[in-house]
Amino acid sequence: MLIRPWVWRMVWRDLRSGALRWLWMAVALAVAALSAVSLFADRIERGITRDAAQLLGADLVVLGDQPLPPAVTQQARQAGLRVAETAVFPSMARAPDEQGGETRLVAVKAVGEGYPLRGRLTLGRVQPDGTVKPAGPAPAGGPPSGSVWLDPAVLQGLGLKLGDSLWLGDARFRIDAVIASEPDRGAGFVSFSPRVMLRQADLAVTRLIQPASRVTWRVLVAGPARATDAQPATPATASGANAPAALQQLAATLRQQAEQWRGVRVETLDDGRPEMRSTIDRAGMFLRLVALLAALLAAVVVATVARDFAQQRLDDCALLRVMGVSQGDMVRAYALELLLVGLGASLLGLALGGAFHQVFVWMLADLVNADLPWPGPWPAVLSVGVGLVLTLGFGLPPLLQLARVPALRVLRRQLGAPRVASVLVLGSGVAALALLLTLVVRDLKLAGIALGGVAAAVLVLSGVAAGLLALLKRWLASASALKAPLPWRQAVRGMVAQPVPTVVQVASLSLGLLALFLLILIRTDLVASWRNATPPDAPNRFVINIQPDQVDGFQGTLKEAGVGRFDWYPMIRGRLVRINGQEVKPSSFTEDRARRLVDREFNLSVAEQAPGHNEVVQGTYRQSAADKQDGSAGQGEWSVEEGLMKTLGLKLGDRLSFDVAGQVSEGRITSVRKVDWGSMRVNFFVMAPVARVEGWPETYIAAFRIPEGTGLDRALVQRFPNVTVVDVTMSINQVQGVLTQVIAAVEFLFLFTLSAGVLVLLAGLWSSRERRAAEWAIMRSLGASREQLARIQRLELAGVGLLSGGLAAAAAIAIGGVLAAQVFEFAWAPPWWGPVAGGLAGMALVMLAGWWSLRGLLNRPVLAMLRQQDA
Repeated sequence: MLIRPWVWRMVWRDLRSGALRWLWMAVALAVAALSAVSLFADRIERGITRDAAQLLGADLVVLGDQPLPPAVTQQARQAGLRVAETAVFPSMARAPDEQGGETRLVAVKAVGEGYPLRGRLTLGRVQPDGTVKPAGPAPAGGPPSGSVWLDPAVLQGLGLKLGDSLWLGDARFRIDAVIASEPDRGAGFVSFSPRVMLRQADLAVTRLIQPASRVTWRVLVAGPARATDAQPATPATASGANAPAALQQLAATLRQQAEQWRGVRVETLDDGRPEMRSTIDRAGMFLRLVALLAALLAAVVVATVARDFAQQRLDDCALLRVMGVSQGDMVRAYALELLLVGLGASLLGLALGGAFHQVFVWMLADLVNADLPWPGPWPAVLSVGVGLVLTLGFGLPPLLQLARVPALRVLRRQLGAPRVASVLVLGSGVAALALLLTLVVRDLKLAGIALGGVAAAVLVLSGVAAGLLALLKRWLASASALKAPLPWRQAVRGMVAQPVPTVVQVASLSLGLLALFLLILIRTDLVASWRNATPPDAPNRFVINIQPDQVDGFQGTLKEAGVGRFDWYPMIRGRLVRINGQEVKPSSFTEDRARRLVDREFNLSVAEQAPGHNEVVQGTYRQSAADKQDGSAGQGEWSVEEGLMKTLGLKLGDRLSFDVAGQVSEGRITSVRKVDWGSMRVNFFVMAPVARVEGWPETYIAAFRIPEGTGLDRALVQRFPNVTVVDVTMSINQVQGVLTQVIAAVEFLFLFTLSAGVLVLLAGLWSSRERRAAEWAIMRSLGASREQLARIQRLELAGVGLLSGGLAAAAAIAIGGVLAAQVFEFAWAPPWWGPVAGGLAGMALVMLAGWWSLRGLLNRPVLAMLRQQDA
């Protein structure tokens, strides 16, 4: 018989007695944290895969600056895929002469049959306050022939209303509706310009497109329609099962062909613009870090509890050996017990994680689609696997000692020391846990820094704790110790009497506090960096196309309206033509983004001083005249954004040549700037550190926060009809709303690690109850009072807490600095008083946990405790 009946009775007894309740709680908590994050992340990724096509209006988009070859649409239709076409370009819209004849720069979009293929175009109603309230989805295919749909800003700028006429080129159209939302609006200032949408069949009569026109032509391709799309699927489209393969094959074919077509590129869901990606990615990494640390803390609890459990069972197992129980039976008994506890705790944790991840969905309801697809099985399998590895890998090594306890321990209780085999099993458990956690967090750098940092911290903390205990032991033997109060000496004597248990306790408590301090520090700086990116006074208006002769008038209008601070920069269009004297071509680069960048014009700018919201990370923004041989400070120099440097493979000192309106300007890269593209400020890839460059045709861009109730938008449009005013209030509100929800989710999951840290403190102190009981029983028998022992207990706990907290805070600052720089990418400014505050916080937490864990210990009868030690 593989498992004897008495084994089941022993397992049931230990489970009922609650001997492993700390282990049960720790594993359940770790699995709950991991599964909550993993299930939520899996659902988000599946939802993004399902819904991200709406950002493109299709599953695949082919773009070009010339009409695309007919082969594109032919190949898509032959593959059984749906196809639609669009054309986008800037132009001037004009009100009828009888209504003022005002003009407005707009972004014209001509759409073909079936547009949009993914998502829905929503029409709306203009409210009295100028906002737009969605009225319902628009029919596929765009406006009726002879009509246009447009943004409310066009009505406001031209003084028109629904039903009026609008001139586009040589054609007059009826204003049929306003646009509330557009699925593939995109980004950039062309897309920010007020939209005017017309049917593709009406484009020719406008005669707006001429040989020199800058038009972006698109062919949209998609598989079968979904419930969220504007048009139903037709029998002619590829089936849902075949569509992904057809799209993948078509994308590969078109990318090969695009190399032969000038200015043509192919975009899929993976290439779409990731709006607010930095914030969401950082939040996701923080959530995974929380789950990872919760699992590590659970491992500490499991190892601590299992060690204490094994210590309490040594005498029982020695008696079983005397009664003839074999080592194999004992190994199977305790392995079965741990397996049942681990499996039960893991399933409980998985159920809790499934419930808690729904809280994430609720908290981020405005950010994610509430109708997310169900998660796959992989997150649940990994989470339960982590729970079992935690239980067996860290709980089994101490219990293996029980199977090897010699029967002679009944007479000689010093026998039964740990064996090397237990250490090997523990090492295997650590390796397996590290592998599983890496799979769960899905970020090798994050897992490596966190796991490696914690492992190094454990070694350093243990070494420092051992060194400090040696110093305390030497002080205790010195003459100066006799001058200290008796409770102080007894507290120190209690700490140094058994250095190994004290070092283990300090290391485990420090690890628990380390996780708490690390998350508190990172969370504080991370949230601050998010909020600083969009402060309350962030600009909510961008204005482009301001002409040089309008500078004084425009700035005067802003000041009259009460705008005291604004970004103001020249903006020049230039094309990169040479790098270090070598001609630049898209074919010179393998990365798709690099090809796109060199295949279009850059927005350049000039400024004698680096923008205050840009950090110069390499070089000097503006060299002095003394540093240059010709004495011309700033001439022939470029300051380049660090992301562009990486994409194009540039380095400090490289020479760049830009063609600006036929004039080639060459300069050397003398500085590299770090730009936060989500800061709602004016930023540029390339800047020249001079006041202006002769011969460069320039317009100006301004960014400011508009005072409420001033009507400044209308005043600017009426006085400067050529400018484009971009209202980003909705974008700022969206970003700030996202931050509020993300922060709430981060703080919610932080409770998991807070609970795990508290468990480490409680379990670490609980495991020392019997050792302390024996020591205090002897002291009580020698005449020490309860009050004296209570004072000694408080002093000892305060010393252990102060030591653990100070070491943990110092380690948290070190690990946090690496994580901030290498993973989260934000400025790290920890407080200098962190170790002091950590020591005081650790002292308070350990004293509180010690009071709860050791309560009632001093009230035990002395005789009973002495007999228990002699038994």
